[in-house]
Amino acid sequence: MHVILRKGSGDSPFSFSFKNGEKTIVKSETYKARQSALNGIESVKKNCQEDKRYEMKVAKNGKFYFNIKASNGQIVGTSTFFKTEAERDEAIKLLKKEGPDAEVVEET
Repeated sequence: MHVILRKGSGDSPFSFSFKNGEKTIVKSETYKARQSALNGIESVKKNCQEDKRYEMKVAKNGKFYFNIKASNGQIVGTSTFFKTEAERDEAIKLLKKEGPDAEVVEET
């Protein structure tokens, strides 16, 4: 697993994604500052170990996803959509196992 830190354009150009190969597991909101995005990455790495930081959700289209929250309750990452609860649960297991040590790769 690795983390892609991206810089795009606009008022809030920074975002990140936790990826397993080419598959995105968790993505962030956008941030105005690079350091804020880095702080978000560290928050996901820290909080992904705790079950209570996960908010399980079902989208209107019936697909499953989750939010991961910081200790203050703020959402720091949202997963992609999964067809089944089992796929979502496997993604969470992977994030718990590999997320804390994920290497950050910057893209511009």
